[in-house]
Amino acid sequence: MVTEKKSPDLFLFIVVIILVTIGICMVLSSSYIMAYKWYGDSHYFLKRQVLYALVGLVILFMATFIDYHFYKKLTLPLLIFSIILLFLVLVPGIGRSAGGARRWIDLGSFSFQPSEIAKFTLILYMAESLTRKHSEVVKTFVKGILPSLIIAAVMFLLVVSEPDFSTSLVILGISFIMLFISGTRVTQLFTLLLAAVPVGVLIMLQEDYRKIRLISFLDPWSDPLDSGFHIIQSLIALGSGGVYGIGLGESRQKYFYLPDQHTDFIFSVIGEELGFVGTVAVIILFIILLWRGFKIAIQSADQFGALLAAGISAMIASQSFINIGVVTKMIPTTGVTLPFISFGGTSLVINLFCMGVLLNISQYRAKG
Repeated sequence: MVTEKKSPDLFLFIVVIILVTIGICMVLSSSYIMAYKWYGDSHYFLKRQVLYALVGLVILFMATFIDYHFYKKLTLPLLIFSIILLFLVLVPGIGRSAGGARRWIDLGSFSFQPSEIAKFTLILYMAESLTRKHSEVVKTFVKGILPSLIIAAVMFLLVVSEPDFSTSLVILGISFIMLFISGTRVTQLFTLLLAAVPVGVLIMLQEDYRKIRLISFLDPWSDPLDSGFHIIQSLIALGSGGVYGIGLGESRQKYFYLPDQHTDFIFSVIGEELGFVGTVAVIILFIILLWRGFKIAIQSADQFGALLAAGISAMIASQSFINIGVVTKMIPTTGVTLPFISFGGTSLVINLFCMGVLLNISQYRAKG
């Protein structure tokens, strides 16, 4: 295939910068009251988010100029490393617990989420593995898709054990989308989906708190001060914003009514302060990012680049959908951050790195 090299996708880069800027503004607006109460510093979360953004942008620029084929050589070491980290996070004394979950590895003043690294590693592994196989082999089960399913299942089970059901759903979403794009038979994917549904239901009903979340999703007002509290406060925030919002920095729900207002429910604060217009603008930015990502995948010079670009785009899209779906009561409450906007170092840095990889892929396009 003849390849031509072009400049990185400037449109994609601008959208990413806008989302990161919105994130910094909203982290400040949503967290300064809580930061002052907890740390005596209203700018505690802002300063950390700006630092994460600067580190992430440096990594983005570096990744933009590293040929994406370089990562092929790192596939197996990164895969082994990621799985080891997912095991270590479950070990008391190594993994840090917060909110009833053990999702972070604590390194003193610094902590990170192995699951964020694992998502990119899974994308890289599946892109490399599926590219090596002939198109007819990919359509077979044992030699084609089973190795990818085993790796995805291992990561899924380890992440569920933290427990982090939302990230495990993202892992499943990435796997199915990449298998579909690689040419896997639709009948096989449909069979896998049918098999995954009862497993998902079993996992959801296995823990009491997941059952309670499901019940509160169906009728949050039946327990407004406990299980239904999150979603009710989120809906109040979104409803209070109206069309144009009550003004940046003016949210009332962030005064300890809305839980996790700077992370999982930051979209609710956007709705309250910037209104329907603000939330639609953010959704449009994610749609544009998804469009550019899949356009890069379609125009990619080779299958490896196409699968890598599609996997990264699917990761951002699935996380965005789950987060926005939760705060708007489209799906049951589960903890997943809004990419580029929610507070969180590992998520922001890894997502910006992935955008750098995507920008590099955009430079190599099939000619003719």
